[in-house]
Amino acid sequence: MAGNKEDVKLLGVRGSPFVCRVEIALKLKGIEYEFLEENLGNKSDLLLKYNPIHKKVPVLVHNEKPVSESLVIVEYIDEAFKGNPILPTEPYQRALARFWSKFIDDKVFAAVRKAVFTLDEVEREKGVEESLEALQFLENDLKNKFFGGDEIGFLDIAAAIIAYWVPIFQDVTGLELFTSHKFPKLYNWSQELINHPIIKESLPPREPLLAFFRARIEGLSASK
Repeated sequence: MAGNKEDVKLLGVRGSPFVCRVEIALKLKGIEYEFLEENLGNKSDLLLKYNPIHKKVPVLVHNEKPVSESLVIVEYIDEAFKGNPILPTEPYQRALARFWSKFIDDKVFAAVRKAVFTLDEVEREKGVEESLEALQFLENDLKNKFFGGDEIGFLDIAAAIIAYWVPIFQDVTGLELFTSHKFPKLYNWSQELINHPIIKESLPPREPLLAFFRARIEGLSASK
């Protein structure tokens, strides 16, 4: 728990899967923090001060020391605050968790973005194929209730984007990327994850996200 000497702020936007990763980590650790809502169309002086290179959220500010990039922040939280370990203790397992979390951002999410937000039919189909291939790797790797074993760990936090945001993308587009038929183990994991009390508390409301992404995709189509 963050004590009296700790000052923890999170600069972010509601609905971002990357900001959500940080909120999950903070809540798993029992850390009190102040959430500072950003307007990315009119970025605050605070955001530009604390993340002058990328000018993006999330940014964690711990006792006036800023940390950016969601997975880097989650690792920092795990190391800076005791109790409820997020990363595995064994070095090889820690390395694997880092590898697969990077795989999620570089391969899974990148392919899903291509499938959902690309107007070109050929590229969209390519994105669907790449998404299915990448998700199959995770399906094969999942051995327990969570990627972290019996408890939520680093890779589960990284993969929350699959459990919660990808089904929203499916509902908006009609694409079949992540279903219980294609990925039964991964689907069961996703249900366990999003129904975990801390995860449920951290996830943004679904309906505003559906409306946001519908409008975004309609806007893309209109500009074609």
